[in-house]
Amino acid sequence: MRNLLIVIQLISAVVIIVSILMQPSKMDGFANFVSGTTDTFFSRNKSKTRESMLARVTIVFSVIFALSVIAQNLSRFIQN
Repeated sequence: MRNLLIVIQLISAVVIIVSILMQPSKMDGFANFVSGTTDTFFSRNKSKTRESMLARVTIVFSVIFALSVIAQNLSRFIQN
């Protein structure tokens, strides 16, 4: 059980790191704020873009990582 939780933690950590590094910089939004807003198709339909998919992947794997850490600590507590 412990080895499975460690493997889940490693895989989710790598996925979190990769998904965060693939996300675009937020400074693009700041430039639009200073110069005025431009409404584009992608700004109105953010739920379908690559950026939103990467954000969802980051959140899901962060929750998986947190739950596996809690489960590993609980299993260690129960064994002692």
